[in-house]
Amino acid sequence: MSESGPTAPALRRSPLHDRHVALGAKLSDFGGWEMPIEYPGGGVMKEHAAVREAVGVFDVSHLGKAAVRGPGAVEFVNSALSNDLDRVEPGQAQYSLCLDDASGGVVDDLIVYLRGPQEVFLVPNAANASAVVNRLTATAPAGVEVTNLHEQYAVIAVQGPHSDELLGAVGLPAGHPYMSFVDADRQGRPVVVCRTGYTGERGYELLPPWADAPALWDALLSAGAELGALPVGLGARDTLRTEMGYPLHGQDLGLDITPVQAKLGWAVGWKKPAFWGRDRLLAEREAGPAQLLWGLEALDRGIPRPGMTVLDQPGGAAVGQVTSGTFSPTRKLGIGLALLASAVGEGAEVVVDVRGRPSRFRVMRPPFVESSTK
Repeated sequence: MSESGPTAPALRRSPLHDRHVALGAKLSDFGGWEMPIEYPGGGVMKEHAAVREAVGVFDVSHLGKAAVRGPGAVEFVNSALSNDLDRVEPGQAQYSLCLDDASGGVVDDLIVYLRGPQEVFLVPNAANASAVVNRLTATAPAGVEVTNLHEQYAVIAVQGPHSDELLGAVGLPAGHPYMSFVDADRQGRPVVVCRTGYTGERGYELLPPWADAPALWDALLSAGAELGALPVGLGARDTLRTEMGYPLHGQDLGLDITPVQAKLGWAVGWKKPAFWGRDRLLAEREAGPAQLLWGLEALDRGIPRPGMTVLDQPGGAAVGQVTSGTFSPTRKLGIGLALLASAVGEGAEVVVDVRGRPSRFRVMRPPFVESSTK
């Protein structure tokens, strides 16, 4: 320990770090990783538009990766995570939740890839990958192995209307159904091509081996030049996901926010005999949650930000708090997500205290723009 305090842990870096530096990206700490927030030449607004109108290429290698393998692996994961794996078949992916058994709060939201009768591949969020792996490891039955593969695979997201064309241009398969994946071969090297994403646009997430990521990144940007492709940072990823109303763990989801409150009941296998947090969620659903996650759409020029208080009227009583908020590049107005008292319903007008100035918002159900994922 130095005289000025403990040394901060070094930020982890993706295999594409040198590429981002060469492009002049603005880098920042994101879940303990030094990741690109935006690139010069237009920043968040231009990158956001590229994804909505053409195609964007993201480095999201900070996302966790883990495998659960062995006899009974699928049944074990199904008894732990919220969604019902019996709803999907090998080759398909599913959005699910890792919940705290006692509180029902969300440890993490993640994508589950069903590879076969004895293997499940998981992609949790960067900051929560260890928590998910540790909880699974601690409860895995004999014969089931949980392996952290965080830095064995990179993740490159290709999102936008021209994503199929871009994958074809670099020799990768495209066009398979939404929430499915295929094991591909590119120039003799493996790449898992997943029809998933976090933008609301048609797109893919590519999982090459860690060391293969730079060559794939270069190929995508080179081939994508004619399609209007841009490298896209995590700043635009946030505006894109907020326009869709997709929750972000640590803001819209957390140990103090349950799937019932976040309106994620569709990602819960209510009829399953067991999953972590089941008893707590059933009780909350029966009693009714005290708060619910809603969308907020500005009726004036206000832009909501996380942590801002939501009032029932100017100078009135607090009815909730903004969890996510931004300026929508597509809609050209302020949008956000907020946890509101259950008495507040769709269509209500509320007021957000935007740095001491009251701003009017309409309560609505996201998305704020039409989804084009399929």
